[in-house]
Amino acid sequence: MYDPSDPRAALIRTAKPSGPFCAPQAGDFSTLTPDETGPAHKTWYWRAQAVIACCIELDGELTINRPAQPDEYVALTLDDITLDITAGETRTIPGNHLTILPPGASTIIARGTGTLTLLFSPRATDLAAKCRNTPEHNPRIPAFQPWPDPPEGFKIRAYDLNIAAEPGRFGRIFRCTTMMVNVLDPRMGPRDRTKVSPHHHDDFEQVSLALRGAFSHLMRWPWTPNMDHWIKDKAVEVGSPSATVIPPPAIHTSLSTGPGENQLIDIFAPPRLDFSLKPGWVLNAADYPLPAHAGGQNV
Repeated sequence: MYDPSDPRAALIRTAKPSGPFCAPQAGDFSTLTPDETGPAHKTWYWRAQAVIACCIELDGELTINRPAQPDEYVALTLDDITLDITAGETRTIPGNHLTILPPGASTIIARGTGTLTLLFSPRATDLAAKCRNTPEHNPRIPAFQPWPDPPEGFKIRAYDLNIAAEPGRFGRIFRCTTMMVNVLDPRMGPRDRTKVSPHHHDDFEQVSLALRGAFSHLMRWPWTPNMDHWIKDKAVEVGSPSATVIPPPAIHTSLSTGPGENQLIDIFAPPRLDFSLKPGWVLNAADYPLPAHAGGQNV
C-alpha cells in the first residue's frame, strides 16, 4: 500500500501467500568485523539468493582482479573514488557513478576514500564462498536467469549519478543482464511517518543497501491457516554501510532514521519487469533489451 504521491502506487500487485516463510538477513557492516582487510581497505561480503554484495571501505588504493568473471557485474560508488578499469578496453571512471563491467577478465584499480560496492550474480561462486551468511532457500524465487545480452555487445558502461529527481519517476534505476539497481534519492533526516510505503513482492527478493545514515526496515508476514508458519513482525535497525535481504512475500517498508543524509540503494536480480515497463524509469533502457516474454521492446 503506497502513499498516493509515491510513483509505485500505479503498479498492479496480486498475491496468494502461503507458508512457510523466510526471515530477513541483515549485515550491518558498521558493527561487523570485516571479512578481509588490507593497508587501504576493509571488505565485507553478504548475499541473497540472487545477489552477492561486496562492500569495500577504501582509504587509499586497491586493485581488484576478476580473471574469469562469468557474467556482468556492477561497481557503485557515491564518493570521491576513481576507478581505472581494464576489461577489453581501459577507462577511468570518476566518483558518483554506477558502472557495469563485462564478463571475462577485468581489473579495477580503485583510488580514494569512501565506500565502493561491487554487485555480482550467484554465478560468481568464488565470492559466494566468502559470504558469512547463507541465504535461506525461498521456493517462491525462481532459479536465476539473466536477461538478454546488450545488442551492442558487452563493454564497460558507466553512468553518472548526478541526475535530478523528476515527478513521476522513482529513483535512479539502471539495469543490465544480471540485475537492476535503484539509487534512491537521498532523504535528509527521518522519514515522514505519515507517508510510508508498505508493500510486498510475490516472487523476488530485495537487497536494500544503506550507504549513508541509518534505517529501520519494517517487515510483516501474512497470516495463514497454519500458525506454525507465522513470523512475528520485525524492525531491522541498521547503520551504514549495511545490506539487508528482504524476502518475498514479506510486507515491508523502510524508514530513514539518521539526522543527516540517508542513502539507500535497492537491488533486484534479475531486473524487475514491472519497473522496466514504466516509461522513463530505467535510465539505461536503450542499452539493454527486455526479455522475449515482455515483447522484446524497450521503454
